[in-house]
Amino acid sequence: MSILIQNGQIVLADKIVKSDILIEGNRIKKIGLLSGVKADKVIDAAGKTVMAGFVDMHCHLREPGYEYKEDILSGAKSAAAGGFTSICCMPNTNPPLDTPAFTKEVCSRAAAVSPVKIYPVGAITKGLKSVQLTDMGKLKEAGAIALSDDGRPVESALMMRNALAEAAKHDLLVISHTEDVLLSADGVVNDGGNAAKAGLKGIPRDAEEVMAARDIILAENLGTRVHIAHVSTAGSVQLVREAKARGVKVTAEVCPHHFSATDKEVLTRDTSAKINPPLREDSDVAAIIEGLKDGTIDCIATDHAPHSADEKQQDITKAPFGTIGFESAFAVSYTYLVESGALDLIALSWLLSRNPARILGLGSGVIAEGEVADLAIVDLNESYIIDAGTFKSKARNCLFDGWRVKGRVLGTIADGEIIEMN
Repeated sequence: MSILIQNGQIVLADKIVKSDILIEGNRIKKIGLLSGVKADKVIDAAGKTVMAGFVDMHCHLREPGYEYKEDILSGAKSAAAGGFTSICCMPNTNPPLDTPAFTKEVCSRAAAVSPVKIYPVGAITKGLKSVQLTDMGKLKEAGAIALSDDGRPVESALMMRNALAEAAKHDLLVISHTEDVLLSADGVVNDGGNAAKAGLKGIPRDAEEVMAARDIILAENLGTRVHIAHVSTAGSVQLVREAKARGVKVTAEVCPHHFSATDKEVLTRDTSAKINPPLREDSDVAAIIEGLKDGTIDCIATDHAPHSADEKQQDITKAPFGTIGFESAFAVSYTYLVESGALDLIALSWLLSRNPARILGLGSGVIAEGEVADLAIVDLNESYIIDAGTFKSKARNCLFDGWRVKGRVLGTIADGEIIEMN
């Protein structure tokens, strides 16, 4: 079908214009003031903003094995409601995505039920156990977009070195979960004054930074790519900044909760604030925002991590780590980065769309004639309180529940099809 979006404010790669967009099939046919043009569906976007559909290179859909937390359909609906048109699901399922067969199953299930594009991330090691590499070439053939043992690190430096070298042979990106599990041990929150006040064991910054440094060094010596997931500390930001200055092929992501919240949230022992890596301190938040401003950090990813109510209602020492993020990511990012004056809307669009698409080699992430029609329609002026009870995710473990934010996703178009329209 053809779709005409009229009167909107359009966020292009280098400017914002008031214009119309004509979509034919799954492509953007024309951008301009299109008076007299006919279409099967007309959307009046007056007073609204049209952005490239968001690309999330780090989320957890829990299928197979943990469908009671989330499944591919519910996760995809949640992603679409948040303006995401492409998402990458991590392999720490049950069984993990460490074989071509399991990877194909996810691709097949996604093709059958998902309104958005889903790209599975294959495991680096079999069983996520850091003992034996997976068959990376076959994982790629089966549909894996990248590789990670996310949820756990690759513990051995030798294993990680071999993984980076083997992944490079197949032009696959390695996404590193940077955590030294002996240093993080049974920590619950950031190691600092608020952990002491709450009577909780802390997770030191070292646990993240030593592994980030290790993987950057390995990638530098091999001349291969590496992507640092969910950066949370000022030290990690500086490690990536210095590595980029040396020409290392390193990219990095940050999650909305790490630039909008601190470990003060744990003083109430609210389990939605139990996240790995943990919420840090004001100085870390400031360093992350500076890293977003100067290009050290390449993209924003949700690390959408759904859990059941029973799991999250346990004491904070026993509850699993993680917060959901699809349906709050844009508003939190807009509020804490653009409304705050740290970034402009074009920069935010690059962080949410263009850059993750580029890193992954996807043909999306930008509004331009001839490109795939992946779009998010947002209202930048709407101020509201996040209500996780209205989310399309199965889960409700949202750190931002009850927060006042600005900027609501009103509609999502993926591959030229209207998925969401509020």
